[in-house]
Amino acid sequence: MSKLTSPGHVSQLLARHQLRLKKKWGQHFLVDENILRKIVLAAELEKEDTVLEVGPGLGVLTEKLAGQVSKVIALEVDGRLLLVLKETLAGYGNVEIIQADALQFDYAEVLPQAPAKLVANLPYNVATPLLYRLLKANRDCFVLFVCMIQKEVAERLCARPGGKEYGVLSVVAQYAAQTELLFTVPGTVFFPRPEVSSAVVRLRLHQQPAYDTGNEPFFYRVVETVFAKRRKTLFNTLHSAFAITKEELAGIGLALGLDMNRRGETLSVRELAELSRALYAFQAEAGLNTPGREG
Repeated sequence: MSKLTSPGHVSQLLARHQLRLKKKWGQHFLVDENILRKIVLAAELEKEDTVLEVGPGLGVLTEKLAGQVSKVIALEVDGRLLLVLKETLAGYGNVEIIQADALQFDYAEVLPQAPAKLVANLPYNVATPLLYRLLKANRDCFVLFVCMIQKEVAERLCARPGGKEYGVLSVVAQYAAQTELLFTVPGTVFFPRPEVSSAVVRLRLHQQPAYDTGNEPFFYRVVETVFAKRRKTLFNTLHSAFAITKEELAGIGLALGLDMNRRGETLSVRELAELSRALYAFQAEAGLNTPGREG
């Protein structure tokens, strides 16, 4: 059992290094062996794996990962924790600690050609924007995500059409990966205890996207447009955003078997992909300067 799962030991460690936790960085350290074990098992680790961890904190999950894989790369934004990590991970030569902001980090430059696994207790303040960025721009670097995040973010990742949780993050995640909410986590397993509930999710990234969108940047723009005014009909949201008449939209809808009087929040990922592909083809044929168009 790790000393880092003892709240008393964690308190002493922080006091010895004269560290006060900063709320802006969402610093809540996991202090439960059972939850750690479940996270590690969910990651389906192999000895040759490279694991990326964001927000190692004091290193409690890092040491579990380092004992099972070839290499762990841990990104920590708080420079004050580097000395602590040097102490707690002293026995692990396969851990590389990098002081960096995960939202600004160049993942493609550091991760190997063989895709890595992201395994992390993500800081609450970066979970949503970081996952959104990785799924859109860096998914080729990964094969699997296993992350502890706010429960509400986990529910959004796995949400189905029509519900209030279903939105841009849901669509982008389910386009790029198979999403699973594995289990919820009580606040009592953290030090200090957070004010929100948590959950662990697993995302198995597709080698190829599940649906043909025609053009990915254009697809993302369609999705963001549809959910920016989620209660409005497709006629109203797409007409103004893409310089297309309602008659032309009706024709596209007829060809797809899609009622343009539906609200965007009711469309499945497949339907949004098909709609995006049709819109992109229409604008390309019309010779319009399509946003997101490649070449």
